[in-house]
Amino acid sequence: MTEQILLVEDDPSVRTTISTFLEMEGFAIEAVSNTRDAIQRLSENGYPLVISDIYIDDRTGIDVLMAARKQDPNCSVILMTARGTMETVMAATRNGAFDYLAKPFELDTLLEAVRRAIASREPAEDEAEPEEIPESEMIGSSAGMVEIYKTVSRVAPTDATVLIEGETGTGKEVVASAIHYQGRRRDKLFVAQNCAAMPENLLESELFGHKRGAFTGADQDKKGLFDIADGGTLFLDEIGEMSIGLQAKLLRVLQESEIRPVGATASKKIDVRIIAATNRSLEKEVEKNTFRQDLFYRLRVFPLRLPPLRERRDDIPLLADHFLRKYTAEMNKPVAGVTPDAMAQLSSYSWPGNIRELENEVQRLVIQCDAEGFITPDLLAPMVRKVEGLVGRIAPKKGTLKDMIEEVERWLLTEALRDHNGNKTKTAETLGITREGLHKKLAKFGM
Repeated sequence: MTEQILLVEDDPSVRTTISTFLEMEGFAIEAVSNTRDAIQRLSENGYPLVISDIYIDDRTGIDVLMAARKQDPNCSVILMTARGTMETVMAATRNGAFDYLAKPFELDTLLEAVRRAIASREPAEDEAEPEEIPESEMIGSSAGMVEIYKTVSRVAPTDATVLIEGETGTGKEVVASAIHYQGRRRDKLFVAQNCAAMPENLLESELFGHKRGAFTGADQDKKGLFDIADGGTLFLDEIGEMSIGLQAKLLRVLQESEIRPVGATASKKIDVRIIAATNRSLEKEVEKNTFRQDLFYRLRVFPLRLPPLRERRDDIPLLADHFLRKYTAEMNKPVAGVTPDAMAQLSSYSWPGNIRELENEVQRLVIQCDAEGFITPDLLAPMVRKVEGLVGRIAPKKGTLKDMIEEVERWLLTEALRDHNGNKTKTAETLGITREGLHKKLAKFGM
């Protein structure tokens, strides 16, 4: 029997492309352009599978999702959007969406999701009441960020220990906070501690607390962060900097769910979710015997890698706009915006300091810029302006910001491949991306 699919997409070209492709794959497609028609069709016919854009008209794909699941709890719904956010992914997950795809995507990716949806269809459990989704500070709508949102939405409702891996400045604490506030512990405290910020003896006291008289200067009992975070989440940043001695005590907490303050004779049970983060390779630290292997496995129950900003350049304009609004509000200094040339240069820079470096740059730009004026290329920091001549030589004289960025990216890929005589592994290393990421970019530009 031919599988019936309802497609909800307001863009005529996208609607036609998807419909034609899936029909060629043997599916029966009924396509509509708005949520009103979609919900009406669902009430009249019902469909085993629905594919819907998120942002359509005055209602959203979440409304389509809820209508489809209300009509048939076994209906599989695949949502897609070019403007993914943590909130929409969480709403999609909590309301039973089968998958969430970031545009643009390969048609084969959609086909794979459709086939998985058909293969995995099972009787649905009773639907829970929709919950209010706490606002997240995670920003970005690139495919890489949508995957992060999906991962967070899966792990947040659990109590699994999470290890967030990523370069300095990629937003590890923001992601840890999102995991906490999207989970069942969100009404309790989220407590963060940088393990590299203090020496071992002080860090032990800070984490586990101490009893009066435990050491010189301990003139009263002190609660540790594990105690303070009881019932909530403790985020341990730069966990790779923790001493071997403290690692053993942290391992005991993970194994026994109890702590012993410095100078205490008895242990105390605690209920704390641990999220750790590192900018190092803990596997390499284990090999060097500077990090306990048993602790590594305990922490890495659910690993989550954050991509550096250079791997998600499409998000740079969104982040820059966010920080622009933040600092113009803080300084009470209106700025007209960022010129296309300046934004193209921001998007072309490699940002070794990642999101933190971009935020600092935008803050400086707001200070430098005249009130009501535009941020222009001459205001950019010298290391960002290094790409100025490149953008001028390569970017098209006319076209959108996206067109300019893509032309620069195409040129960089071509030059890097030429420098390494077509060796893709070395090219990927030079560009600071994975080999898989390089292949995707080459495919994107037909190279």
